[in-house]
Amino acid sequence: MTSLAIFDLDGTLVDTPRAIVETFCEAFAALGLAPRDTARIRATIGLPLEQAFSRLMEVPLDDALVARAIRQYQGAFREQVLPRAEQLLFPDVERGLAALRARGVRLAVATSKFHSSADALLTAATLRGFFDVVVGADQVTRPKPAPEMGLRILRELSVAPEHAVMVGDTTHDLHMARAAGLRSIAVTYGVHGLDELKTAEPTWIAHSFREVLDYLSTGPRQD
Repeated sequence: MTSLAIFDLDGTLVDTPRAIVETFCEAFAALGLAPRDTARIRATIGLPLEQAFSRLMEVPLDDALVARAIRQYQGAFREQVLPRAEQLLFPDVERGLAALRARGVRLAVATSKFHSSADALLTAATLRGFFDVVVGADQVTRPKPAPEMGLRILRELSVAPEHAVMVGDTTHDLHMARAAGLRSIAVTYGVHGLDELKTAEPTWIAHSFREVLDYLSTGPRQD
């Protein structure tokens, strides 16, 4: 029985990956830095911002340039992405979350975004009211793929791991789930492709949010 569904945000509930890449590019330009390859930027989606910028700029996490880049990114995200958030929802997300809540399934978000950014995106997308808990990367010591986010949510909602499922579009989500003792649903319509997702051995694989709802409702076995 699934009594708790934990969702990733970008690439799972909201179709933001392209906008995220564009926002990274704007941050680099605002800092007067050379543009980075868009494929390299996309590969960092799912990591906390400080890790992503550190990798892309090849500087330490505590370098002042990382903090400046994050500020530029967050400003551009607020101005350009949040106003479009409701239009970026993947098909069936709002209806599906409402159906899960109506069945008594508790909902949470575990995201590599900072909590304030995640809360703002969920609010702009008219989804915030569905979720009991939203945990961002700045609220834990070790974010995804470490299990800390998942364990924190289980603890706050008093749910046993065997009664919870993690839904995400990257291997970071799936590794977090496994480390926390959760079952997982990998969605193929986000950042990581099917072959990469399979390396993290998800419990189930879904090609649409409607399929996610089917798994959460019936829990069929993955062939």
